[in-house]
Amino acid sequence: MESHSSDLFRPSSVARVQARSHRPLPLTARMKARQSSKIRELAEAVKSAGFLTLDEQAIALGLSRSTAWTIRKASHKASGLSASIINRMLAAPELPPFARTKILEYVEEKAAGLYGGSRSQRRKFAARLSIEKLPVCGETESTLVPEHNGITGANGERPWVIPDGRSGS
Repeated sequence: MESHSSDLFRPSSVARVQARSHRPLPLTARMKARQSSKIRELAEAVKSAGFLTLDEQAIALGLSRSTAWTIRKASHKASGLSASIINRMLAAPELPPFARTKILEYVEEKAAGLYGGSRSQRRKFAARLSIEKLPVCGETESTLVPEHNGITGANGERPWVIPDGRSGS
């Protein structure tokens, strides 16, 4: 490739392009990327448990094919997985244990605000969950698997902690 005399004056434009490519993503973009990554981890956990086809994955997750496809592609809407989708997955009898752990990690991170959302939105999300106990940040993976399939008892009580430190009931 030939060099032109005008190329001597181009380094500043090249430096600007390089500087832009190294600029960190805005906070909201990083939060959404983290959320997509966690949803991909969930899909990978189901796949690694031997559920390879979309039909098998949908059954294992207790979801429709289209919702399972969205999780498989980690292309969920901006708000991520809803509480009702999470409740359906946790109630699925064939849900692999590692997938359950990934779901509970997702719940913990979403309730803590790592994927965005106002405090009010996060409280509403947590209130709609049918999990016996919302894990507190810092718990180990082994404590994230609830004893009773992660679903509320017959009385509907949900004793968990809301991210701002107050208990819910």
